[in-house]
Order: sequence, then C-alpha cells, then structure tokens
Amino acid sequence: MKKLLFVDCCIRGEVSRTKQLAEAFLSALPSGYESERIDLGTADIFPLDRARYFAREKLLDEGKLGDPLFDYAKQLAAADVVLIAAPFWDMGIPARLKTYLENVSIAGITFSCDEEGNFEGLCKAERMILLTTRGMDIPDGSEMEQATPYLRAICKFFGIGGFETVSAWGMDVVPPAEAEKRLLLAQESALELAKSL
Repeated sequence: MKKLLFVDCCIRGEVSRTKQLAEAFLSALPSGYESERIDLGTADIFPLDRARYFAREKLLDEGKLGDPLFDYAKQLAAADVVLIAAPFWDMGIPARLKTYLENVSIAGITFSCDEEGNFEGLCKAERMILLTTRGMDIPDGSEMEQATPYLRAICKFFGIGGFETVSAWGMDVVPPAEAEKRLLLAQESALELAKSL
C-alpha cells in the first residue's frame, strides 16, 4: 500500500475553494493508496523563533532524531506522494505552509549535506502536487505567482521526483458563473491527476 500525505492548508475550512479541489482529488485516489492528513489550521507547528531554533539544533547535534519534534519530517520523508492544498496568498503560499516546510526541513531526515556542502534529498516521494485557487487573475507561469517556483525548489531540495500544479485563477474578478466553471474545470483536472497515480 502506497502512502499519500495530504498537507491541508485550506485555512477557510469547508468554505475553501481549494478544499473543493482537494476533495475531488481524494475522491479519485486509486485503491492502492492510503491517505494521511495533516491539518495545518490546527497542527501543533510553530515558526522557528530563537529558543526553538537552538533547541532543535541541540537535538540535531546530539543525534536525537527520535525526538517528537521531528515526527512531521519523518512523516514527509516516508510518503510516496505529497498532496498540498493551499490557497494563493500574497503572491505565494500561506505562512502556515511555510512554517510547516521550515519544520520538516531537517538534515538527516528530509535532506543530507556532506562536508563539501553538497545536498542530497532523502524523501522517497515520487511527486508533489499543489492544488490551489487564486482570487486574482494570475495564471500559471506568471512571474507574480511564486508558490509554484518555491515548492518546485523544495521538491528538488528534498529529493521528491516531480512537481505538478492544478489551479483555478481569477476567481474573485470574474462573474460567479465563470468562477464556478473555472473551479469545475480544475476539479476535473484534479480527478484525472489522481487517477493517473
């Protein structure tokens, strides 16, 4: 059985359009997969302030990778597919998602670094998939859209095989009927992507 890690950053919960994309994807998940969800709206994850940073560094220096502080990183490293559902915020990703990625970026678990400074990703995932909606009229590939380039770089850093995005954009600047049409098209793309796993 393969494992899909669903990183749910749909802060608005059930009224989230991005959540609707995620539900479409998960409804078509092949039977050979089991999904595990982490809700970033409620997860016990905090930014690395000075105290947390030095506490983490002390654990790493002592080789204590079994500490619960590293559980999220181990969960990510063990996943076969990583599904992220996150709205487009401030030209990129919500702070909660950035905080999660900061917390799972652990030498010896999600990546390694040798004495010459060469990095190698340690995650076994074949791919990372971003499901997102954008209220602004910013299409995929726009220089104003920085979520995709950032997450693609994270994939490379962590050793994740590939990266794909399914999106609907312009949702707050088009008439409601057009927004619904765009969301339905994105849901169909999410369904097809899930079936292809």
